Amino acid sequence: MNDRYDAGHDGGDDQYQLVGYDEYGRPVYQQVPQQQPHQQPYDPYAQQPQQGYGYDPYAAGAQQQTGQYPAQAYDPYDTGQQNPVPPYDPYAGAQGGAPAAPYDPYGQAATSAQQPRVAEQTAYIPQQAGPVEEPDGRARPEGSERDYHTGQFAFVEEPDGDSEDVIDWLNFTENRTERREEAKRRARSRLVALVVVLALVAVGGVGYLWYAGKLPGLSSSSDSGKGTGTSTAAQNRDVIVVHLHNTKSGGTSTALLVDNTTTKQGTTVLLPNSLALTDDDGTTTTLAKSVEDDGSSGTRDAIDTVLGTQIQGTWRLDTPYLQNLVDLVGNIDVDTNTDVPDPAAKKKGTAPLVNKGKDQTLSGKTAVAYATYRASGEAQNAQLERFGQVMQAVLRKLSSDAGAATTTVQTLAQILDPSLTDKDLGTFLAKLADLAKGGDYKTALLPVQADGTLSAQAGDSVVKDVLGGTAKSPDQGAAVRVSVQNASGVKDNTEKARVVLLNGGFTFLEGGTASGTQAASKVVYADAADKENATEVAKTLGLPTSAVSKGKTTSNANVSVVLGQNYDPSS
Repeated sequence: MNDRYDAGHDGGDDQYQLVGYDEYGRPVYQQVPQQQPHQQPYDPYAQQPQQGYGYDPYAAGAQQQTGQYPAQAYDPYDTGQQNPVPPYDPYAGAQGGAPAAPYDPYGQAATSAQQPRVAEQTAYIPQQAGPVEEPDGRARPEGSERDYHTGQFAFVEEPDGDSEDVIDWLNFTENRTERREEAKRRARSRLVALVVVLALVAVGGVGYLWYAGKLPGLSSSSDSGKGTGTSTAAQNRDVIVVHLHNTKSGGTSTALLVDNTTTKQGTTVLLPNSLALTDDDGTTTTLAKSVEDDGSSGTRDAIDTVLGTQIQGTWRLDTPYLQNLVDLVGNIDVDTNTDVPDPAAKKKGTAPLVNKGKDQTLSGKTAVAYATYRASGEAQNAQLERFGQVMQAVLRKLSSDAGAATTTVQTLAQILDPSLTDKDLGTFLAKLADLAKGGDYKTALLPVQADGTLSAQAGDSVVKDVLGGTAKSPDQGAAVRVSVQNASGVKDNTEKARVVLLNGGFTFLEGGTASGTQAASKVVYADAADKENATEVAKTLGLPTSAVSKGKTTSNANVSVVLGQNYDPSS
């Protein structure tokens, strides 16, 4: 229990009384002065006529009067007539280094007749904090503004705005640094990717040039295929022969559709109707006559024999089916080379059915008219080339999807050769359509001489390079193919040689008539395996064995014979 000061507390011989409360709510006491016998009692409320001010009950203390001491108004701020009492410091000595006097809790002075005036003698409750002293040890004057220090309020947590600004700045600089590093990493990644792409493009370009045979210093040999290092004989080709039958005016047009799966090149090879073929009985005939007489299978075998190819199937395409095919693919665009008159026109001067010009859109009807048109006095090859234009334009419009192309073929509802089904034809045409759309497709005309034979120089450009037709070793039991060219000056010698060779079990191939005569006959073979066959051919024709030699033969024959003036059919 705390000790408290009460108004009636006796502190020895001195008396204290409560005079009020300070600004902190603490009670303020003052010592009651002792009355002298001859002194008039002090009346704090008495009015003195000579005093201008009344008594201040909050004054720090009263001045002792002796005798007739005139009453004077108390001024609490007047310190000029009194000696200030230094504040009590229990841990420090008096100012000036002198030892401090013992502390008198009641402010009792010496027992002299007169006591000095003190500023304020106050008592305070022990539970409450005492008066705040200034840093220099002096009490703060009453009524003056207090100067607070942060040390006095250590329990107050003042918000520090600068710390948040510093944190934000650190986060900003850290994020900016990370963004810069990330940008550098992305730039390096892009640079590496660019270098890799450029390297791949360079390697791919060099590889393509090597594949196409366009690298400087590298050239294709005569036995190499164009654009590839694989020889023409070793390249893989899928071949189908198509016969266009004109159901109105008659006549046929024949072409080979070639898909070179090795070089990724598609070609339409146009075969003139005058091409000389050999029937099954060994007689010579033309392509047109063979189509009419021998049908699909016989003509296919004859073409294989002459060109040295291997045809997988025959596609008979009548003009009504061609018209339907063009309509199914949605018309075609062709650079027409002539005007095609309307066959139904009765008056002269009627507008042509097909106009000459570039990118002419042809429907099924006009496409058939253009493909089969042959002007008066015009060579059959001109009409054949128009047919080739229409076929290539159809392939460009046909779907490259095998399933869709097969559906188109099935929609035609035509009867195909048993060796060629709808699925096989649709798949084959889809591959060619893909090549045609990519620009890897061309049309070539097989060069045929007036007599229907192929010259060695002209035939090699198509037969050897495009078709890969070389003299094949005949199968077991198959006849040796012999090409005969007449240079004897006697026209009938060709027919006589044909009869002799057919009777001898050989296959006769028409080699045409030479432009000039030749004295000695020649029998030439290209493959060493055919040397014995060539010797047998010479004996069959009645020629000396000295006429046999190794050399260059035509592309479709095992043995080539040149009849000279020394040839005697009767021998």
